[in-house]
Amino acid sequence: MECFCEQKETYELKVEGDVGADPIWCNQCGCNLDIEDIPISNTLTNELIEWVNRYGEWIDWDEDKLLPNGIELEEEHNKQGLTLTGKTKKELEGKYRIKFSPSTMARMYAHKNH
Repeated sequence: MECFCEQKETYELKVEGDVGADPIWCNQCGCNLDIEDIPISNTLTNELIEWVNRYGEWIDWDEDKLLPNGIELEEEHNKQGLTLTGKTKKELEGKYRIKFSPSTMARMYAHKNH
């Protein structure tokens, strides 16, 4: 997979949620990778897309504040992300090193609004 690294290719990936982005990133340069380029099953691709599309459900975007149960919602999202990272590691075993980068957005909002 091509990224912005000097060697133009990465074997170190991370699973990370963000608004409007695919859930797979180069762990070296931070480039957001096209999930269609990742050699994983369609089932896992769909699970990852569903997961990333729920990113930020713990934020009231109109009011720019954390929802009352926001920390718990984010923790649940991170648990699901960790599970999906395990599935991704299994499917890409021997080809890529993969880590999970949990969201800390709810905690940032919690501190910001106090």
